[in-house]
Amino acid sequence: MHTSYPVSPFSGSSSPPPSGRSSPPRRRARLAALGLAAVLSASALSGCGSASGADSSALTMWTFKQSHVAGLRAAAAEFERKTGIQVTIQAYTPEDAYSIKVQSSAMTGDLPDVFEVHSDGEDFVYGAAGIVEDLSGQIPASWNNRFNPAVRQSGTVTQDKYDQSLPVTSTSHGAKKGARYSLPFTIGTFGIVYANKAKLAAAGITRPPATWEEFIADLKKTKAKEPRTGGLSLGLKVPSTGLNWIGQPLAFAQLGKDGYEALYGREKSADWGSPNGTEVLTAYDQLTPYWMPGTQTLTIDDADQAFAQGKSAFDVGGTFTLAFLQEAGMKADDILAFGLPAPARGTVKDLALGPIALTGLALNGSSPREDQARRWMRFLSEPDVAARFSKAASDLSATELGAEAADVLGPNLARLMETFKGTPENTYNPYDTSFRPPTLDMDEAGAPLIDMSPLRQTDPARTGLRLRRLLESYWKAAK
Repeated sequence: MHTSYPVSPFSGSSSPPPSGRSSPPRRRARLAALGLAAVLSASALSGCGSASGADSSALTMWTFKQSHVAGLRAAAAEFERKTGIQVTIQAYTPEDAYSIKVQSSAMTGDLPDVFEVHSDGEDFVYGAAGIVEDLSGQIPASWNNRFNPAVRQSGTVTQDKYDQSLPVTSTSHGAKKGARYSLPFTIGTFGIVYANKAKLAAAGITRPPATWEEFIADLKKTKAKEPRTGGLSLGLKVPSTGLNWIGQPLAFAQLGKDGYEALYGREKSADWGSPNGTEVLTAYDQLTPYWMPGTQTLTIDDADQAFAQGKSAFDVGGTFTLAFLQEAGMKADDILAFGLPAPARGTVKDLALGPIALTGLALNGSSPREDQARRWMRFLSEPDVAARFSKAASDLSATELGAEAADVLGPNLARLMETFKGTPENTYNPYDTSFRPPTLDMDEAGAPLIDMSPLRQTDPARTGLRLRRLLESYWKAAK
């Protein structure tokens, strides 16, 4: 299941919790509950070895993603043919069980050589605990430059991440400034729309919408054709999803970067309560007639499952949703995937969605086969290997893939990859929160939008004023 991926950047607040960005907030909470960094003392780790045993030539790799296993095993078979080095792939699910497995194995000296981690969060926890190797200075430019530019520094303890690790209560307390505890493996973004091709065909729709207005028109057609099952699903039980996955990209496209950021500022002439804010909220409110009945009661998985079961014509999620939908029984040919389209008269005409690192690869700091393990990690970053893995996993590799990879990826993954391609001016970056109040609770900020749409309890103007009052309270508290 993909619920582990972030609902929003720092959905509990607009500044990253102690363990660092990028790792999804709920996952960070689970790691904190485990108290991993606290229980793994230096003496406990002194005997850490590898799960395959020091006398074995085989490498071991663990993952928490069942959907990654087939692609990894295919890559491992190719790697063995080319190098003679065997790699055993093992998945441990669900993710809480994976975290516990890593913790217990660290205590018993039974860790794998390589393991998949949640980027820029869990890797810092493991680094602070002494489990993973510091890769800083070990990754040449010829390797690092294979990755998408947006995530080339993923896994690195920046000054900001180091500052967050300093409190003794931080799960990454003890992380070294400048250390690099993982390399990017998969990337993704939010604001991806999935459509049921059969429902589109029944409504006479033959192509993805080019604008927000066309998207609304398509919703009107599918809803008219199938009043109960032709709408839009989204897991609005988590209030931040509507704002983060639709509202903010829509605002960025409508107003441009400066106008979007000003919505969260202190100037009433440009905040959510201003005409600009009302304009964005009015566009968002156009969704109101077309929501799947009861979508405000659904979790993210519930909403995606409903779409997979034919209970909605459209579903909004992230790039990572594609694998879930296929695990739920949909075939790739059943799905049309595309990035959220921009309003026709918006400032940004060709909206791009900035990628973020979702998972990374970490190296066991006590592996007796570090050189072979590093070679395996580098092999996974090779463009042709990464493209085949992406296809098998229905996920996007962090390796920057050229246009020629489209034939390998297939149409949906190729379209998802295309959503990343933009300029700083037209790319919405879901993880830039520097302009928001530092402690803003995004679930609290998302609640007014739900009251407006789908619940119809208020209108765009009053919703904007409510958001203004909320932001004023957070800015006041930030002084």
